[in-house]
Amino acid sequence: MFYFDPLYFVFALPALLLAFYAQFKVKNAYARYTQVANSRGLTGLDAARIILGPEGLHDVTIKGVPGELTDHYDPRDKSLGLSAGVARQPSVASLAIVAHEIGHALQDHTAYAPLKLRGAIVPAVQVSAWVAPLLFFIGLALNATSLAWLGVILFALGAVFALVTLPVEFDASRRGLRLLQTYHLADGRELQGAKSVLDAAALTYVAALAQTLATLLYYVTLLTGFGRRRD
Repeated sequence: MFYFDPLYFVFALPALLLAFYAQFKVKNAYARYTQVANSRGLTGLDAARIILGPEGLHDVTIKGVPGELTDHYDPRDKSLGLSAGVARQPSVASLAIVAHEIGHALQDHTAYAPLKLRGAIVPAVQVSAWVAPLLFFIGLALNATSLAWLGVILFALGAVFALVTLPVEFDASRRGLRLLQTYHLADGRELQGAKSVLDAAALTYVAALAQTLATLLYYVTLLTGFGRRRD
């Protein structure tokens, strides 16, 4: 019953702990800097309106999205989705999140290669995320090695996606902090606070990559036989 193989936890536990830590960090940083007002009293919506035009992003529209920490940039319709808290609060966290998402808009505007690559593989990753494990375990159960390896290869697309996501997110944060400086939206201490929020968010993407690689390594270990050796 390899679905409940204890070996899986040997691979998965470190990455899972990192994921829990990353979620704790991002929620803690967001909660802390949501309570810190920026010196100019600007809401996230104010900051977006200040930045978009001068940066040449005239085609980017702003829309509200439900939830918390759901803010995003969608390259498909050139929209900047802001949650109510970020759009309305004059906090350091709001500035950091808006600047980061506008960083993504700038990536799209300048045809940033990693963003284009990530977008290109999204459809394949969405399919492989559920097909790959199915093929792998069916192949393993039936001793159909080729089918199992196909599952591994398809699952590896998720690792590629997670890996490509890292430079996309790190670059968006770098661009975002530059925007806050360029438009004098935050002072030195506030910039450090914004960086803390964005660094915490970046850790969640590192954790996602670690989880994907841990599962991929587990699959390969099972397939090559090491995971099923018994005394």
